Amino acid sequence: MIIYGVALLSTCLVIGMLIGQALGAALGIDANVGGVGIAMLLLVIASNSSRFQLLSSGPSAQGIQFWSAMYIPIVVAMAAQQNVAAAASGGLLALVAGVAAVVVSFLLVPVISRIGNSEAVSEQRGEAP
Repeated sequence: MIIYGVALLSTCLVIGMLIGQALGAALGIDANVGGVGIAMLLLVIASNSSRFQLLSSGPSAQGIQFWSAMYIPIVVAMAAQQNVAAAASGGLLALVAGVAAVVVSFLLVPVISRIGNSEAVSEQRGEAP
């Protein structure tokens, strides 16, 4: 039942947008500050919450898992597109900083992967990480 996933996603999005708009107003900015990111965090927290245990079992779990899995890549793609447009209009320094952040992130993937693998191996052996 994908409808439960859509309902949870839309509720988190509305709450996140309201919080982002209020945060922008509190900072004196005429914009939504982090509303989509807040909504994403709310969705992750809500989909793993014990309050939604009844919704996250059986056929409705597929809808919640589907939208939880789809929402994060969509938000990341939207944010990346906005950041690239802002960086291109911001000048060379903004572009260099953006490229450097991406390169560092790519270089850290193997390091993080090794950390995760060493913890998994420790758990299999019964050792403390």
